[in-house]
Amino acid sequence: MSNLFCWCMAYEPLEERRLYVRAELVADGIWELIAGWPEFTRDTVGKQLVRAADSIGANIAEGGGRFHPGEVRQFLYYARGSLCETKFFLRRAAKRMLINESRFLALDSELEQLAKEINATINYQKTRST
Repeated sequence: MSNLFCWCMAYEPLEERRLYVRAELVADGIWELIAGWPEFTRDTVGKQLVRAADSIGANIAEGGGRFHPGEVRQFLYYARGSLCETKFFLRRAAKRMLINESRFLALDSELEQLAKEINATINYQKTRST
């Protein structure tokens, strides 16, 4: 894969930022989980869960391509919203017994850590000059 050099967030390639890497890992883990589901569950909860998880990283990436701190923050807010949506559908999947408890807890823990990193990055962006 080619590198996207989005230098606006801490002057390093986007693919090397822990926040972006964690978002990719979560999205890939969810994709692998959903791929084995029956058609009905994939087409309902599954697709929503994958879209929400993919949207976290997509918004981090789009924010990384922006220069103005306000724009960067806005896309991080979108990423945080997508993370909340992902958690909602993950809970639905667990309640409907589509995933086992240990897998749910592992993904939920990753999402919690990602949320903390998104919030820390938002707070950092608030310190940048406008």
